Amino acid sequence: MKRVLLLATTTGYQIRSFGEAAEKAGVRLVFASDRCDRLDDPWWDQAIPVRFHDEPGSIDAVVRACGATTPDGIVAVGDRPVVLAAQLARAFGLPGHPPAAAAATRNKLLTRRALHAAGLPTPWFTAVPIDGDIRALARRLPYPAVVKPLALSGSRGVMRIDGEAACLAAFDRLRALLRSVDVRVERDEAHDQALVESFIPGAEYAVEGVLHHGALRVLAIFDKPDPLDGPFFEETIYLTPSAAPADTQRRIVAAVDAAARALGLHHGPVHAECRVDGAAVHVLEIAARPIGGLCSRALRFQRDRGFVSLEELLLRHATGEDVSGCVRETAASGVMMIPIPRRGIYRRVEGVEAARAVSGVEEVQITAKPDVRLVPLPEAKSYLGFIFARGGEPASVERALRAAHARLQFVIDRDVAVVS
Repeated sequence: MKRVLLLATTTGYQIRSFGEAAEKAGVRLVFASDRCDRLDDPWWDQAIPVRFHDEPGSIDAVVRACGATTPDGIVAVGDRPVVLAAQLARAFGLPGHPPAAAAATRNKLLTRRALHAAGLPTPWFTAVPIDGDIRALARRLPYPAVVKPLALSGSRGVMRIDGEAACLAAFDRLRALLRSVDVRVERDEAHDQALVESFIPGAEYAVEGVLHHGALRVLAIFDKPDPLDGPFFEETIYLTPSAAPADTQRRIVAAVDAAARALGLHHGPVHAECRVDGAAVHVLEIAARPIGGLCSRALRFQRDRGFVSLEELLLRHATGEDVSGCVRETAASGVMMIPIPRRGIYRRVEGVEAARAVSGVEEVQITAKPDVRLVPLPEAKSYLGFIFARGGEPASVERALRAAHARLQFVIDRDVAVVS
């Protein structure tokens, strides 16, 4: 039985999906995650404890744990594990993304520099220390602009700024976020800086693909029907296949291919975000990992006479199997990432069964846990849950997702501060 080393954080949504895919593909998963190394297998999955901020020590730990049994492939789930996964692929002599390329995808400033150096469409940008002279910066910025952290994902900390006052307020919020405990625990020097760049108007798209020894194969192009113009950039609905004109889709694919080459990505999954502004396609970012959260459940691929998930396709690709015969199903599909409506203590959600009863809706998955504190964007790092739908064409899928969401009522109590 072939073995795939799966690197993930302990909070990753996709681990269970990969486990189910491994059973179907006949692959054994070997886990490595950032869990406590002083407890004896607390999750009963025999995972190898690693520290993403300690790459040399983590490489040694994984190599020792694998011993003479080299894995047949490596897959990273989420942003933080991608650099370690690339380094382990090199250590084991397996195909993968080069470590420098994976590191560039983790840092928005390095991504901008690489795309600019390659002559690709790039907004005006500059890096700023979060403790720098923001007042001087605010006086000279070309507005509208966008401020964003270098190494957070999911639109976390990303804010549009339209003037000096908005710039100062945005940096106050971003500074507080980057100094929070859950960010500082990553021990990433990138959190000491912010990226400021000109705002790019236009429609936004996501591209899911896989690189095979440098050749890009696009698995899906997602439309994002809700405008993402700020002040925050909360993603909600992904729809595929794209309804964009064929020429626009070709230009999106060409832009992602060029961006992957500019960054030096080579072998494995990629997920890209693009803005189309007239004739220009701006690649906002490209990640050396698959689409995050539970969003991959919106994708299904035909293989032989059945279907395979994105996770199964990636596991087969990681072990060297030819997956060129896996093509996305003909039906339209989509996912809504349920946004957090307001700050407070989450108690429960009502109307789930009514939402599931909407024609075209396949599942409503609530991932928020009762009694946890909810924080909306730009500080948020998760969603309330996910809604999945399929149909004959993207417009009907979008209607189903919106109708299902309208039937949900979230009970959120006020978050009352306790003063001692």
